[in-house]
Amino acid sequence: MEITGKLIQILPNVEGESARGHWVRGGFVIETGDDYPRKVAFTAFGEERVAMVRNIPMMSPVVVTFTPESREFNERWYTDLRCSRVQPFVPGQMPPAATGYAWAGNNAPAAQPGVAPAAPAQPAEQPAGFAQPPVMQSNGEDDLPF
Repeated sequence: MEITGKLIQILPNVEGESARGHWVRGGFVIETGDDYPRKVAFTAFGEERVAMVRNIPMMSPVVVTFTPESREFNERWYTDLRCSRVQPFVPGQMPPAATGYAWAGNNAPAAQPGVAPAAPAQPAEQPAGFAQPPVMQSNGEDDLPF
C-alpha cells in the first residue's frame, strides 16, 4: 500500500539485542493533504529503513510504501504500519506502482500540461446470472398519498 503526505515528525529510535544480533526500530509521522488531513504514524525496522527517513527534510512531501499488520495480546488487538520504503514525492511524477491500494487524497500528482486526461471508464457489464432491474414506466401521475 502507498500513501502520500508531508513528513511532520521523526520519532526516537529504539535499539536492542536479540539472538540474531543488534536491531534498531525508528518511526515517523506524516500528515495527509486531504480535505480533512490525517496524521499517520509508521514504524521503520532496520538500520537501512531508519536511515531513509533521517535523510528526508522535515515538512517535505513523501510517498510511503507500507504493510499494515495486526496482532492480538491479552484479548486486545494492536495494529502497526510497517514502512518498507520512504521517498521524496516529486510533483508531476507518478509514484512507483505498488501491490495494493494507493491512498493519495489531494496530494495526487497534477495533470501535466499538454497531456490529455484519460477517457472516463465505461460502465462494467452486468455479471452473468444477474438480472437487469425492471424499468418503471411513468404515466405522469404518481401514486403517493401526499
